[in-house]
Amino acid sequence: MVHREVFRPWGSYQGIDQGHRFQVKRLMVKPGAAISLQLHHHRAEHWIVVTGTALVTCGDQVFHLHENESTYIPIGEKHRLENPGKTPLEIIEIQSGSYLGEDDIVRFEDIYDRVQES
Repeated sequence: MVHREVFRPWGSYQGIDQGHRFQVKRLMVKPGAAISLQLHHHRAEHWIVVTGTALVTCGDQVFHLHENESTYIPIGEKHRLENPGKTPLEIIEIQSGSYLGEDDIVRFEDIYDRVQES
């Protein structure tokens, strides 16, 4: 597997591993940055903080995660990942489900004004 880094306005991600119904990514979220408030129809996600502090929105809950802490985002749950700190946030994201394509993103809010992906 080629570990290609993909850049986004909030930071970047790299694919680490993938197989039938799962893939693993390393996310780097810049200080003060956030992914969009979004949901996925076909996959769940597990987030593990490697370095930094994460501010996580999952449904109606908003909470912090620190190094070596993790959370689970169920299929269909609105969620967001933010970096409230002054250093890069590194996350290992494990995706599992019937479809893992980047087009399975429904955006509700996005500070970078990206158009809805379909």
